[in-house]
Amino acid sequence: MPDWTPDLSGSDKPLYLAIADVIANDLKTGRLAVGDRLPPQRKLASRLAVDFTTVARGYVEAQKRGLIESRVGQGTFVSARAKPQRSAGLARQDLVDLSMNLPPEPDDPDLIQRMRAGVEAVSQDLVPLLRYQGFGGSPADKDAASNWLGRRALVPSHERLFVTPGAHPALLAIFGILAKPGETILSEAITYPGARSIAAQLGVNLHGLAMDEDGVDPDAFAQACARLKPKALYLNPTLQNPTTLTIPEARRTAIAAVARRFGVPIVEDDAYGFIPLRGPAPFAAIAPDLTWHVAGLSKCIGAGLRAAYVLTPDARSGWPFAASVRASCVMASPLTVALVTRWIEDGAADAILRFIRTETAARQALATELLPKGAFRADPMSFNLWLTLPKPWTRSAFAEHMRSTRIGIVASDAFTVDGAPPEAVRVCLGGPTRRTDIRNALEFMAHALQESPALASTFL
Repeated sequence: MPDWTPDLSGSDKPLYLAIADVIANDLKTGRLAVGDRLPPQRKLASRLAVDFTTVARGYVEAQKRGLIESRVGQGTFVSARAKPQRSAGLARQDLVDLSMNLPPEPDDPDLIQRMRAGVEAVSQDLVPLLRYQGFGGSPADKDAASNWLGRRALVPSHERLFVTPGAHPALLAIFGILAKPGETILSEAITYPGARSIAAQLGVNLHGLAMDEDGVDPDAFAQACARLKPKALYLNPTLQNPTTLTIPEARRTAIAAVARRFGVPIVEDDAYGFIPLRGPAPFAAIAPDLTWHVAGLSKCIGAGLRAAYVLTPDARSGWPFAASVRASCVMASPLTVALVTRWIEDGAADAILRFIRTETAARQALATELLPKGAFRADPMSFNLWLTLPKPWTRSAFAEHMRSTRIGIVASDAFTVDGAPPEAVRVCLGGPTRRTDIRNALEFMAHALQESPALASTFL
């Protein structure tokens, strides 16, 4: 229905919400039907005498509600999902926090069937998997973990390897073992918010180190070691969240040398280490006797699994670690761990990882195509962008402006360890959001970056 024009006169809501509401209402009344083509955004903006941004946000809001869909090169159409029958399964699909840095979700039918086959195979031993089990993983689970970690050039003994219920409980235990309340752990100046939260919970001081294009400055690290006597250095060294930088191997070697000189343990949060095809060697391979290595599976397989593999610096370090995690979490879910082990053994985990790499690269290509050159930092394998905002945009105003889109925007406040946060945001491109929705959101973002905040929101 290319001549469709919404009647916005009866709404007191912001115009972009009113547009989405009229689409929903016209579907109920039959004025719009599944498959109808809506007018191009610029044409509708001219027809309504409103700003293009207003119509763009209205279409994004309608897509968010499942009312319409965009087809590259064809236009915008009323979606076949516009009137879904709600069920427990459909309701669960809406349970997603887009502000989290999620990997793209598999949508290939063959891959999904392969994943389901793993679930079915594991369910054959369902009753035993509902029992309490010993902490750290069975020998079969540790064999699978060793197989997986071998992709990162790590060949750990079972005595140093533990299967845990996700990276967060592991980091909580490690921070608690290494530092007492009031003591200091070093990190990147811009770092993962989870590390900040854990340090705050434990009463540990987190001190940010100066960074350059290669990550933490070794000289700044050495000076902090001499001055602050830190108990550990926390790093997220590959595809760092949020800046997307990867510390090159030469810089890793230099950092490890400083850590060895001052006797400072390294806590390596390798959440994204499996994503690059050929990434630098992990700290656990460069300085294994200094490094607590945490290899979460949330980013390389799926966030809902809540499982991670942890390598301790030596067997003795594993004793207090196992006691700490056992006291707080008892054990990793045997059902979850059995599924992870199955997927690693039958190759499904590798297939999921290949999908994540391919889809991530495609989404990053969209950002490169649509956003202003030099406006952001990214990596072809990162799930997010680190966007430095042009004046006079502020991070809070920009996050609010993008709130209705299908991508998550997180202001730099969440990542800044010391000092004033920069006017920057993390833009999340992963999760269940489809590529067409990401394209629309990035087009909307590109338009906003070319306008002042006041002008961009004039007609909202």
